[in-house]
Amino acid sequence: MLKPIAALSLAILALQADASVITIQTGYSTAGFQNSANSYRDVVNAAIQAQAQNKTAGYGTKQVALYDNLTNKALFGTDSNYAWKATIDFGVTASQAGTWSFRTGVDFGFGGAMFLDGVALTFNGNNMWWGGNYNTASQFLGGSKYLAAGNHTLTIFGLENCCDGSAQAQFKIGSGQYTTFAGTDGLKALPEPATMASFGLGLAMLGLSRRRRQP
Repeated sequence: MLKPIAALSLAILALQADASVITIQTGYSTAGFQNSANSYRDVVNAAIQAQAQNKTAGYGTKQVALYDNLTNKALFGTDSNYAWKATIDFGVTASQAGTWSFRTGVDFGFGGAMFLDGVALTFNGNNMWWGGNYNTASQFLGGSKYLAAGNHTLTIFGLENCCDGSAQAQFKIGSGQYTTFAGTDGLKALPEPATMASFGLGLAMLGLSRRRRQP
């Protein structure tokens, strides 16, 4: 009976890992400039859905440990005609609640958009290439918002036609320094109360079952 209990304990620890979870998804697309953040989201999501069905070579889905120096070519094999979706799940503790700022350096030949918790934060309907610096606002996606304690999701959508360049995504808490999203960024994902209650009930039931089995 110890093995199931140990497994549940490890699962709880995994839920509380001190790290953002970064997922990159891409699909084939020749879509051009869009006129709203929602349009970028919808076009990219359609390409990702098609990729899930067609499994086109050169595109795919992967979790990464560091959102820095990322390219579709390095991840999946091709550098052209792709829709890019990056999903970053992270947690905010009570002491971190406040104004957060986000920025992502991109190479989106046909523009892109950024969403926070499903709501558009910003979009740029122009050719963007940050070139490794954040000096020109039209060449990257950025924005700020007050975040309460809890789980949050930053989502980046973009369209690239040719010759992708490296991408980066960063956050800043209050007046602090920008930090790159990574598996070591310290942004603890907070388990939902219902999830923790379920784990607690499971552990209690396993403990009760073990006691009943003892002579």
